[in-house]
Amino acid sequence: MRSIRPIHIPYLLSAFALLLSGGAWAQGPKRAALSEAEVDKLRDTQEPGERIKVYLDFMQRRLTTFDTFRNKPVNPEYRGGKYLDEILGQYVALDDELKDWIQYQYNRQGDMRAGLRTLLDTGPQQLEELRHVQQSRDPYFAHYSDTLQDAIADMQDTLDGASTAMAAQVKTLGELKQKEKETAQASKEAIKQEKKQLKQERKLEKKEEKLQKKEAKQQNDSGADDDN
Repeated sequence: MRSIRPIHIPYLLSAFALLLSGGAWAQGPKRAALSEAEVDKLRDTQEPGERIKVYLDFMQRRLTTFDTFRNKPVNPEYRGGKYLDEILGQYVALDDELKDWIQYQYNRQGDMRAGLRTLLDTGPQQLEELRHVQQSRDPYFAHYSDTLQDAIADMQDTLDGASTAMAAQVKTLGELKQKEKETAQASKEAIKQEKKQLKQERKLEKKEEKLQKKEAKQQNDSGADDDN
């Protein structure tokens, strides 16, 4: 089995695996093989939380493909075990990329709360799917068993990290949200006062216009009397 790539969140390391050295970490992560459409989807999704959801969708697609294939009748003409191992490897690679994204956004204080909530809701379901595979072995199991263990451990680590990151973001961004609310309220009050002032000024202008018209009419009436 390979070493698990943890999310390293400052001052929250107790909730994650310790920093690793050597092994798979030193060699660098295996990147997920994405379709052209998936590459475009990632490129177009830069909002922190939404991109987490995109990764989860890609990961679920791999699990669905994996489960569909392993439940088909065994065909000796195909290297089914190798194929299933590769699909699970793609799942693990996507999970690692998801961790990279969470780490990056956490470091720059990107708001991931919506995406983390989705991860914490759907991640356990994916984890359960993986554990079900482990318990209901098929003829190909020996070919992908190690990668399956990696996938289970990786997702569990991701969920642990997401839970801690969520708590930290709710605390930090919740405070920021309150400040934004106070700022918005002050701005709203300023706009209200400005509108009130403009209304008063407009009222005075109309009063002045009315007075001017009255004086003009009196002057016209006076001129008409002089002509008579």
